[in-house]
Amino acid sequence: MDSTTTDRIIEMAWEDRTTFEAIEFQFGLKEQEVINLMRKEMKLKSFKMWRKRVQGRNTKHEKLRTFAEGRFKCTRQRSISNNSIAKR
Repeated sequence: MDSTTTDRIIEMAWEDRTTFEAIEFQFGLKEQEVINLMRKEMKLKSFKMWRKRVQGRNTKHEKLRTFAEGRFKCTRQRSISNNSIAKR
């Protein structure tokens, strides 16, 4: 995995509304693999802060979301580079 892909996965993992399922769909990494990647690539303090923030967050899992249809779309969505789903 190149550094650009790794950076994009980390960026998506930090985003509140990007689900682990979306990361798996785009990059093929399951939730535990994303956690392991974050642990490996981030400083310990940053990783702990991210885990505390993500743990139990409903928006990070599709099945726990309160809305069934539609999705949040960031106003910067088109400007985010290396997002293959947005370019379809």
